[in-house]
Amino acid sequence: MKRPEFLVDFSEAAATTPRDGLPDSPSFQRNHRPILDVLIPWLAHRSGDVVEIGSGTGQHLVAFAEALPGLTWWPSDPSAEHVAIIARRRSAGAPANVMPPVVLDAAVDDWGLGTDGRPPAAGLAAMVCINVLHIAPWPVTGGLMRGAFRHLAPGGCLFVYGPFKRDGAHTSPGNAAFDESLRARNPDWGVRDVAEVEAEANRAGLQLAETRSMPANNLTLVFQAGA
Repeated sequence: MKRPEFLVDFSEAAATTPRDGLPDSPSFQRNHRPILDVLIPWLAHRSGDVVEIGSGTGQHLVAFAEALPGLTWWPSDPSAEHVAIIARRRSAGAPANVMPPVVLDAAVDDWGLGTDGRPPAAGLAAMVCINVLHIAPWPVTGGLMRGAFRHLAPGGCLFVYGPFKRDGAHTSPGNAAFDESLRARNPDWGVRDVAEVEAEANRAGLQLAETRSMPANNLTLVFQAGA
């Protein structure tokens, strides 16, 4: 399988722990608790299935599954290499509500859900997407929003975390420098503007229900499917 061009190597994004040989993402260590603080008010009272888009090391999903055991959590990633690492993490002692990871490319319009060993095709309680949009070509944003609309239950939520511009401007000098470095590596990458992401969501049938400021000049955007 061809490796998607927008993926960041684990060697760049994470250190390997000597204990189990699994990648340990520094960004997970910094941000999983603040992201969970956003998820809990929306999801603590819900049951059903949650799909993470672009699970990477799988650490976020495992932590969320531990904190929200009433939900069934499905990791996914466009890279078979990453999926294999997530499968190893699951086998190493993930909670029982963590399902086997699946290969899923958010940019395409057929995610293949509802088949054997994959998440349900409809009625998902939520979807989570962390640190993906700025290291993916812009069509991934539209594909994510259309997929969320297809697969979320009425009232279900899509949580999108990462760095964003607001009204065309960066929220910090650090984000501006980060954006420049991303675009230098790949002109299809870059920090996205909240308004443009929201417009894609609206075209797909989702509404922006919450914008939460996060540590280190990041945001969590919560999009909701119509009731």
